[in-house]
Amino acid sequence: MKKKLLAFGIAAGLFAVALGGCSSKGKVKLDPKNPVNIDIWHYYSGNQQNALDNMIKEFNSTVGLEEGIVVSALNCGSIPELSEKVLDTANKKVGTSDMPSIFLGYTNTVYEIDKKGLVANLDDYLSKEELEQYDPAYIEEGRMGEKNELKIFPTAKSTEMMMLNKTDWDKFAAETGADINELGTLEGLIDVSEQYYDWSGGKAFFGRDAMANYLLIGAKQLGTEIFKVENGKVEFQLDKEVMKKIWDGYYVPYIKGYFGAYGKFRSDDAKVGDLLAFVGSTTSATYFPKEVFIDDSNSYPVEAMALKAPVFEGGENYAVQQGAGMAVTKSTPEKEYASVEFMKWFTDTEQNMAFSIESGYLPVKKEAKTSEKLKSTLANYEDGKIDSVMKETLNIAFEMSDTYKFYTAKAFEGSETARDILEYSLSDKAKEDKQAIDALIKSGTGRDEAIAKYNTQENFEAWLSQLTEKLETTQAN
Repeated sequence: MKKKLLAFGIAAGLFAVALGGCSSKGKVKLDPKNPVNIDIWHYYSGNQQNALDNMIKEFNSTVGLEEGIVVSALNCGSIPELSEKVLDTANKKVGTSDMPSIFLGYTNTVYEIDKKGLVANLDDYLSKEELEQYDPAYIEEGRMGEKNELKIFPTAKSTEMMMLNKTDWDKFAAETGADINELGTLEGLIDVSEQYYDWSGGKAFFGRDAMANYLLIGAKQLGTEIFKVENGKVEFQLDKEVMKKIWDGYYVPYIKGYFGAYGKFRSDDAKVGDLLAFVGSTTSATYFPKEVFIDDSNSYPVEAMALKAPVFEGGENYAVQQGAGMAVTKSTPEKEYASVEFMKWFTDTEQNMAFSIESGYLPVKKEAKTSEKLKSTLANYEDGKIDSVMKETLNIAFEMSDTYKFYTAKAFEGSETARDILEYSLSDKAKEDKQAIDALIKSGTGRDEAIAKYNTQENFEAWLSQLTEKLETTQAN
């Protein structure tokens, strides 16, 4: 059935490209006998890379063959490694090759490349009617500069959700009466984490990846925007009341031992039973462990459960909008045009849905982002072809796209450094103070007394002052 789905998508893609050639602003003619070669640099791995490779193979043997476009892809490692490679190439560092036709990038990286005049304006190749087919928030995210030109094409997006070890949760809930619905708010999550800490004899319940997302999205839920960007200029909005709630929502439960962070990723912590739940990207759902290891030779199977990301009580339903888009390097009109034609085919509903289901990303066209479309597409796959955790994750993600507002911060001068500051400021502070508290307890100080030394208004204000100062230094020049 999957082949039938792709066959239908290819036919639709051929038709769409034929129409797109008429509506695109760039009047370029390609020669199938002398095809244009397009190379893509990306960071996909595992299921995501397999899905991309399959899509490229389909394109090259159908639409690409007919139009005269040959696409190839190169994995450049992790997101930071890809960003470094692209930036080094743009800066013509010794040993680097030519810039790729297309590279995957987040707004911060593309912003830096665009300042060098190396990124094509995609408005030159896409009509108003074509752009209106995409989620407007995704298109807006890709616009930058004083002219607000489209520099990043949305190809696949993700958000965050909670992943839960349901097997061990069921044991805990049966003995304590813990209510899974409480995990829907941050305050409820903290209460449940305290229950689990007491029940388990001092183990953490929850952790999170991407701390910058917690601060940025938490602020949006509470009615403010930490990075307020207009015309490429940023104003840092660190409302004291909002930031105190964000502090109380992570720092306090962390130093009390209710939250934790031990391995490189929180899925690593779940794998060894150090955490029962974590918030991470929808694309990381497949990394949730299928078994928990007690030690090197003993383990037991666990069932995973996907839940919507928690929201501050009384706050708006905001969740992060993330996932790199594709940027086209300035080159010849033929290469730029061919790059856009591939991206349009790749994001056409049928192809994009197939990629989403295999990779855990959300599709980008409005007509594709519905639960009904997901169900009808999943029905075309044979039982067992799609991982059950992936199915559940996608269902929750599509529900969130209906009930949550997705947010991403706009790029600005120094935005990558500013985001790094957010990423580590609160988590490093919590970790450092937790270690100090543990040392006090070990030396004979009572647990409550040790925590009280750090859980103070003065400590919060000192952290906020330091955070404000660090962020302001990113705009010093």
